[in-house]
Amino acid sequence: MRLPPRAGARLCLVGPCIVASRLGSPIVAKRHVRVARLAVERLESAGRAILGLPSRPVFFGKQLKVIILGAGVVGVASAWYLAQAGHEVTVVERQPGAGLETSFANGGQISVSHAEPWANPEAPAKILRWLFREDAPLLFRLRADLQQWRWGLAFLRECLPGRTRRNTTQLVHLGLYSRAELTALRRETSIQNDHLERGILHFFTDRESHEHAARTATLMREHGCDLTMKTAAEAIALEPALNSIADVLQGATYTPSDQSGDAHLFTVRLAELAAAKGVTFLYDNVVEGLERTADRIASVRIRNAHGVQALGADAYVVALGSYSPHLLRPLGLRVPIYPAKGYSITVPISDPARAPHVSLIDEAMKVVVSRLGTRLRVAGTAEFTGYDLGINRTRCEAILKRAQHLFPGAFDPRLAEFWTGLRPATPGNVPLIGRTSIANLYLNSGHGTLGWTLACGSGRALADIVSGRTPQVQFDFLRDES
Repeated sequence: MRLPPRAGARLCLVGPCIVASRLGSPIVAKRHVRVARLAVERLESAGRAILGLPSRPVFFGKQLKVIILGAGVVGVASAWYLAQAGHEVTVVERQPGAGLETSFANGGQISVSHAEPWANPEAPAKILRWLFREDAPLLFRLRADLQQWRWGLAFLRECLPGRTRRNTTQLVHLGLYSRAELTALRRETSIQNDHLERGILHFFTDRESHEHAARTATLMREHGCDLTMKTAAEAIALEPALNSIADVLQGATYTPSDQSGDAHLFTVRLAELAAAKGVTFLYDNVVEGLERTADRIASVRIRNAHGVQALGADAYVVALGSYSPHLLRPLGLRVPIYPAKGYSITVPISDPARAPHVSLIDEAMKVVVSRLGTRLRVAGTAEFTGYDLGINRTRCEAILKRAQHLFPGAFDPRLAEFWTGLRPATPGNVPLIGRTSIANLYLNSGHGTLGWTLACGSGRALADIVSGRTPQVQFDFLRDES
């Protein structure tokens, strides 16, 4: 599904851009570029018609009717930016409200610094060591599931050094762009969701992991991430709550521009803001399937208390997370997304002085810690066990025990709330964003553990693509195969 950008279109824009730059007027320059782009699209449409190829829709300046499937943080962000672009947007969601599945109780971090994917050269050996540990940070439960085995083999390929480096670079680029878009959205809307802008401290209790982090930090800094190495003493100075593990702490990395907050609250409030701008949310509606006519989607079938009905639109966006492959497979589209089951605990803070103020990543347990107002959220681990949403108490208890060890006396463990959700993971952790080989069908899914981190950037980029504009971020978006 990934092809190189259309070189011809880009080359055709060079001449008009040069002419416009010489005119010295930004308005004139933009007009020349817009005219040139439209001319390119019209020439391409004529050429495709002569060759008998399916047409591409030309959407510059045209209001479209867009249906988004899924009201998690990625779907709602897509709705927000599509509405801002002037489109008529409807969001279909099976739950009674926004953000009630994977976005509900995740780690709550905007963590560009956490861009290194699970698939890296060290992962295979660790997974083998953890294979039969019920509380392992990353656990594959091998099943008679062809999709799991295909995904697992692709995961091993992504562990190659070159692939890991490429995937990390992709995630840093999109993460930086997304964080900037989130900051702009906050300025525009004053949206509140228990967010803190105190950075993220990623700490290590073994020397090998700390040394590996130093190598990764170099790559991330090359691409604009303000990640710095910290000694154990410096880490404790930044977050005194880590003094409880001073005897084993090896050091940390710190990214001051990263953030934290309640992703569910953000999703709910952004949905409210989007609704106020005219976005229609159809809750309690199950997506049954997509109806295809030739090279286009004609409608989406939805089921609710009144029965089954078909909704039509100009464009359709699939943002169903881990369930995206189920909807796309009958259309002949196979996407490498598999559910990575994650867990979290949420507890009220009883002693604020003992709880962390800086958002944390614990490398040893693969969990993240965020302070959400008067609550503490500790989330993480990954379990590949299909679409099972049952609570594994052993894994939850392991997270709770680790939190008690890190922050003794900060909370009453008897008040802990357990939660689990399915993260939509691609083998290399890089999300799938853009147009599919079906002309009016788009995908915005596969964000793994970085759903909220990448949501605003993904939503803005997707809105640009649907509108016929080039996204302002260096990232390998999906390319039309036709």
